[in-house]
Amino acid sequence: MKYHLQVRKFRTLSELIQDAEEHVKNPYKGKKLKKHPEFPKKPLTPYFRFFMEKRAKYAKLHPEMSNLDLTKILSKKYKELPEKKKMKYIQDFQREKQDFERNLARFREEHPDLMQNTKKSDVPEKPKTPQQLWYNHERKVYLKLKPDASTKDVKDALGKQWSQLTDKKRLKWIHKALEQRKLYENVMREYMQKHPEMNISEEGITRSTLTKAERQLKDKFDGRPTKPPPNSYSMYCAELMANMKDVPSTERMVLCSQQWKLLNQREKDAYHKKCEQKKKEYEVELMRFLETLPEEEQQRVLAEEKMVSLNKRVLSNATSKAGAQEAAKAKNKSGQPDKKKGADERGKLPEPPKTAEEIWQQSVIGDYLARFKNDRAKALKSMEATWMNMEKKEKIMWIKKAAEDQKRYERELSDMRSAPATTASGKKVKFQGEPKKAPMNGYQKFSQELLSNGELNHLPLKERMVEIGSRWQRISPSQKDFYKKQAEDQQRVYRMQLENWMKSLSSQERAAYKEANSSKRKSTTKLKGPAPKSKPTSQNKSNEDEEEDDEEEDDDDNESGSSSSSSSSGDSSDSDSN
Repeated sequence: MKYHLQVRKFRTLSELIQDAEEHVKNPYKGKKLKKHPEFPKKPLTPYFRFFMEKRAKYAKLHPEMSNLDLTKILSKKYKELPEKKKMKYIQDFQREKQDFERNLARFREEHPDLMQNTKKSDVPEKPKTPQQLWYNHERKVYLKLKPDASTKDVKDALGKQWSQLTDKKRLKWIHKALEQRKLYENVMREYMQKHPEMNISEEGITRSTLTKAERQLKDKFDGRPTKPPPNSYSMYCAELMANMKDVPSTERMVLCSQQWKLLNQREKDAYHKKCEQKKKEYEVELMRFLETLPEEEQQRVLAEEKMVSLNKRVLSNATSKAGAQEAAKAKNKSGQPDKKKGADERGKLPEPPKTAEEIWQQSVIGDYLARFKNDRAKALKSMEATWMNMEKKEKIMWIKKAAEDQKRYERELSDMRSAPATTASGKKVKFQGEPKKAPMNGYQKFSQELLSNGELNHLPLKERMVEIGSRWQRISPSQKDFYKKQAEDQQRVYRMQLENWMKSLSSQERAAYKEANSSKRKSTTKLKGPAPKSKPTSQNKSNEDEEEDDEEEDDDDNESGSSSSSSSSGDSSDSDSN
């Protein structure tokens, strides 16, 4: 026997000899157990019994046929067999299966040393997906009804059944999968404490077993509101497509585009207003849904919503700020500095410092990827092991580089703190991922609605703000209460988002954010100049808060509208209170 073919070659000679000796002592280790001369032979399935019995006969009758064609014919013949004839093959299979199980039990008793090698790992079994749980349950039922069915037949039949499963039945298995995953997380964390050498991240333990469609189905069942269309055109297309089921999908969008172009501006504005109203209702419903969720699920939903808001921001910048971009280009051509770019650079936090191990890994990652044929997981595992076994004197160079990187980070953070927190116009510094501030009161909410729906775009800026104040005075107290409630709901959502965002920051980033906000308040006070001496009242305090809020509004809203809203907010509120 050629033992050198059964052992690894990339070890030292002494290790190779030791491997060869172990293989001589136990040549049937692991997967080779079934090759043992005394290991009982598995019985043939009913179909294979029929196949082996009839193959020679059909091969003589059809010598021109290939093995594949013969297999297809015999498979078809077996399926067409009456149940009485099939039962003969099934009974033979079941009888031999019982003999096999008895012989296997005897083999285990006679060779306990071999069976120890096949012992499964004590690592907790990974949680199964809803489909896997359902499949394992239904497979047993299916095989009881059709014991002679092949694995392929079972998969095909059950796969079709799963695709036709109702949402209610599917939810049952989704809940079971979630329960199993929670149990796995607890067991796995206990196992990790006992086996710290296991290289499994927290993300690997908590990875979801649900698909995107299954997650959406569960959220819908739990009461998550349906997301409205992102803009008026999408809403119009959705309404139109509901009556275009007979039209080919490739032609639907073309027809929608043509029909949209035929609408006049008033009809388009009506869709825009309807879309904005749907978005506001969605925000309120989403906030109520979030209150019913645990903190972990809240963070997941907020992360999904954050991605959507980012896309909306990009779209709004592309459409509503074309004029502002043209003006910026003209300023740049005339040699004026780009103030917006400078503000973005100040708002972006410096790159976090790297550890000595991370710097070393960056320098050698190319060599390890080449060694492991671009398998990043294996390369990272090998690098971690190498770093752990590396002597301290070899690590000194990388530790020094990490210390330099830490100093660089602290220096950049200090520079950022000392830089002016606001621009000359008093605009707020933007931090990456910071949630958009919500309106503080009913009047601000009312102003935002009128400015965003385009209804007053025909008026000059100053007249626009006067008109908003006038309309606010004319609406009924119940309508004012409605806007006030909307503002309060949005404030609750904003506070929740801000709290989660602050938790995601490091202590240094949090300090920089607080520093920037305090600097912003100081600079805006200087820009406004000294306030006239007057007796402080609650109404004045409210107006000052409104003005400060308006200055903190994002650039994504109507820039001119947002800045003017703060000035007329106080006047309108005063007149309303009178």
